[in-house]
Amino acid sequence: MAGSGSYSYVYDVFISFRGEDTRLGFTGFLYKTLSEKGFHTFIDHHADAGRGTTKTLVDAIEESRIGIVVFSENYASSTWCLDELAYIIDSFSNKKNFRRSVFPVFYNVDPSHVRHQSGIYGQALDSHQKNNNFNSEKLNKWKNALKQAANLSGFHFKHGDGYEYELIDKIVDLVSTKIDSTPYLRVVDHPIGLNYRVLELNWLLNHNTHAATATVGSHGLKLLGIYGMGGIGKTTLARAVFNFISPQFDAFCFLEDVRENSANHGLVHLQQTLLATLAGQKKKKKDFQLASISEGLLLLKNMLHRKKVLLVLDDVNSSDQLQATLGRGLDTFGYGTTIIITTRDKHFLTTHGVHTTYKVEELTKDESLELLSWNAFKTNKIYPDYIDLLNRVTTCASGLPLALEVIGSYLHGKGVKEWESALDSYEKIPSKDIQTILKQTYNALDGDLRQLFLDIACFFKGYELSEVEYLLSAHHGYCFKPHRFRFLLETSLIKIDEHNHVKMHDLIRDMAREIVRQESPDHPGKRSRLWLTTDIVEVLEKNTGTSEIQTIVLDFPRYEKMVRWDGKAFQKMTGLQTLIIRSLCFAEGPKNLPNSLRVLEWWGYPSQSLPSYFYPKKLAVLKLPHSSFMSLELSKSKKFVNMTLLNFDECKIITHIPDVSGAPNLERLSLDSCENLVEIHDSVGFLDKLEILNLGSCAKLRNLPPIHLTSLQHLNLSHCSSLVSFPEILGNMKNITSLSLEYTAIREFPYSIGNLPRLKSLELHGCGNLLLPSSIILLSELEELSIWQCEGLKSYKQDKGPEKVGSTVSSNVKYIEFFSCNISDDFIRIGLSWFSNVVELNLSANTFTVLPTCIKECRFLTILILDYCRQLREIRGIPPNLEIFSAIRCTSLNDLDLTNLLVSTKVCCPLRELVLDDCESLQEIRGIPPSIELLSARNCRSLTISCRRMLLIQELHEAGNKSFCLPGTQMPDWFEHRSKGHSISFWFRGKFPALSLCFVGLMHKIPTGFRPIVIINGNIMKTMLPAEKWFDFEFPVLTDHIFIVGERHIKFEDNMDEVLSENEWNHAVISIDIDFKWSSSGLFAAWIGLHVIKQKCSMDRIQFTNPCNC
Repeated sequence: MAGSGSYSYVYDVFISFRGEDTRLGFTGFLYKTLSEKGFHTFIDHHADAGRGTTKTLVDAIEESRIGIVVFSENYASSTWCLDELAYIIDSFSNKKNFRRSVFPVFYNVDPSHVRHQSGIYGQALDSHQKNNNFNSEKLNKWKNALKQAANLSGFHFKHGDGYEYELIDKIVDLVSTKIDSTPYLRVVDHPIGLNYRVLELNWLLNHNTHAATATVGSHGLKLLGIYGMGGIGKTTLARAVFNFISPQFDAFCFLEDVRENSANHGLVHLQQTLLATLAGQKKKKKDFQLASISEGLLLLKNMLHRKKVLLVLDDVNSSDQLQATLGRGLDTFGYGTTIIITTRDKHFLTTHGVHTTYKVEELTKDESLELLSWNAFKTNKIYPDYIDLLNRVTTCASGLPLALEVIGSYLHGKGVKEWESALDSYEKIPSKDIQTILKQTYNALDGDLRQLFLDIACFFKGYELSEVEYLLSAHHGYCFKPHRFRFLLETSLIKIDEHNHVKMHDLIRDMAREIVRQESPDHPGKRSRLWLTTDIVEVLEKNTGTSEIQTIVLDFPRYEKMVRWDGKAFQKMTGLQTLIIRSLCFAEGPKNLPNSLRVLEWWGYPSQSLPSYFYPKKLAVLKLPHSSFMSLELSKSKKFVNMTLLNFDECKIITHIPDVSGAPNLERLSLDSCENLVEIHDSVGFLDKLEILNLGSCAKLRNLPPIHLTSLQHLNLSHCSSLVSFPEILGNMKNITSLSLEYTAIREFPYSIGNLPRLKSLELHGCGNLLLPSSIILLSELEELSIWQCEGLKSYKQDKGPEKVGSTVSSNVKYIEFFSCNISDDFIRIGLSWFSNVVELNLSANTFTVLPTCIKECRFLTILILDYCRQLREIRGIPPNLEIFSAIRCTSLNDLDLTNLLVSTKVCCPLRELVLDDCESLQEIRGIPPSIELLSARNCRSLTISCRRMLLIQELHEAGNKSFCLPGTQMPDWFEHRSKGHSISFWFRGKFPALSLCFVGLMHKIPTGFRPIVIINGNIMKTMLPAEKWFDFEFPVLTDHIFIVGERHIKFEDNMDEVLSENEWNHAVISIDIDFKWSSSGLFAAWIGLHVIKQKCSMDRIQFTNPCNC
């Protein structure tokens, strides 16, 4: 985050939920999806999995950017959940300046029950109130937290009203926007003279009393206007200020190019952009379908009237634009909102009540020279041979940054004579006539580059770079050279923004469009390019088109008037190469189309077929999404032989894809959301140049033809809910590296899956009963195999492939997740032999009963997760190189024997973390290796007395490298110094002694976390204690527990020399910091004990009574 006031969070998301309701379902999927998208997410099973968290639960709340509270049916029945919610609400409300957000998810509960504590939520609170230990103050805190949370904007899900994955997608989109929208806008590469201007503007906002207008009243809203001539740097300055102050706001939006976007797309589109950005749905403007400007203002007010908003309206020139975005009374926004408006006209600001204004002045001579040098020489060094020439350029540019950038970039790499020649032309231009300066740079381009520049300026400003390159490549054919883009970038005529979109200053765009307009000022049909709606409609309705027209782009989906034409307007346009219509304003389709077309894109194409005499041999791109198109004949003729892209997304009428053998050069085929598609012709499987095949969300598609797509890189079959089988693969397909198949009905993979030799990752989520072929082990590069929430992986298919897979062959898969897949014992036995090279294995939430002996053959396995395998009764083997073993809540497990691990390991045993929390039937743990650093057996209430004694013997802990947690009430006798209560003290000389600590605590149904606090000579030491990582109670602990923290786990961040007395006794106090401070009824640390590790510390250096009193 740039600028002051930024804040760094440990976690992106904290999820609060009731485990028994949603852990293995909705919340598990939400956590999984967030993690896959790269968001660091905290939930309890994330910590329980044995990998730990970096903070205690309270710290995790404090250090999380976003909180998600999943209100389920039994959420309020848990006092832990209610305490957690109260802390979340309190914590997040105290850090508004850092834009923290809480979002409730009402999962199958009525939001009003949460808001008013009625229904099942009222019953739960009544039950708590009847408890003998009831605390009325706490009840009020819970009620207030429930009310506040329910009043927040969130999500409501009711079974039967939709799919859970759709809700998860919405939540992830919101999180993505909140996290990824960290408002750092790209400003300029060389911010010459920018910093002090930003500080001046910030001072105006904070100290100028006129910034808060009288019309706002008590809302405390600030209005600031930035004005100046075109090219002076208004937008650049506004972006820099936005970056500088945005951390102070709850919501923020930089609405750029207001003048252009409102003219092209209308004011409603402007509102949609604003709503989508502020609501965290930036990529889904379609979610805000507005009937009128009034409706948009109402939505804005409902969304923002309680939020402190930063809104920048860039390049405003009409009162309608202000009315559509701000409303009339300026009460749309919450207290402290700041609105910044940029415009070329100061009078416009003052007439609209903007009394605080800032004029952007020209750069000084020194600033101009520095900016010019950076663009001309790529350094701020001024070469003596060019000093006079540089001065002449700065005089021509008159301190305008845009002119300095364009001229400097054009002159880069040129010699003195070329500079003098160019300056002779520039010096003929009147001062500050920037349009003529820009045109002079355009005139210096060669012919092909001029055409490329005009195409971008007229049509593709704001488009993604990859789309622009693809369209221009199709339009210009072999004449298009991608490296030519770099030259336009180097001349500063175009730029690429932080989202990889093509940008261009509006003065440059206007200059280019004027060049095209001058081709025929009074007759649009005689120009080479048409982009204005009025010009295009006139040409189509009056049939005034000519062969001069090369490109038509009607990219205004909100255009509401119906085009009244006879369908023959394209007959005369024999030179038309690109036709893009993204508008649904045609009642009937064209009767003819020119054969010269290379790009045809028509949203909502109104006919069911293309004109019969259309013979476009050069057509490369055909996109007809949202149309009533039924079919396309691609087999017999060669008229589509050059087609590379075919798109029929969301064509509801299409039921089948016919023979496509007549389009052998097809690279991209997309039929996303064709809900009635049921059949795909076999020829699709043999398009050897096809790189992308998108069939996502084709809900009725059941089968795919066999495929041999040698160039295929991306295959999307997700949400094809009727698809029961993966297609046969007829030969090697070496370009697919990952497959993600979400929510399909796929039941089996063919043996030929082995023909994807470069496949590295295979993911399946939400499928049915799944059969994997043995040939999967032939995928030599497959590293990740993740299957979540399938109905069953009960047995493997008996393959009859051309090559029998030998029993000694094993897959190279390194990371395997089979989460909640109803795995059987047979599956485990066979699967372990197939995947014996696995490094990390997660089999959580499954139904197998025995972990077989053959798991010892997995010699590379270092992490094994068996959490929530409630039917697991027996573990017959442990891999020899296992480092982390987690079996949380395996409630049927009675015995764990690690003795064989010690026998089978010839060198030192590597097992260092063993997590067995909540295994309530576990009685024995045998053969604990010396390598163990962490053993957590919280809530293992059935452990025998002999087992507990074994885990607490002094010899096991004497090395000081272990941290153990297990039920118990008696501190081991070998802790020679002990104290009742929350702290213990001692005195030492020299270095801090080597100690082991023991805590005996009592807790009643209150989840908590703790960490030891060390105070030396009155100084609180910053510790790096794994207790922060390992001793977090994120579910209720119902028994007394014993905690032992070894010496190796007590590290100090501070410089000890600064607090220690060199030759005197130092006083040390070790106490316990309880994280859930609101749980005042919870008793913890009834005893604290201390043991001196005598091999490392002499007893004459430590005293347990004050030596100064002797």
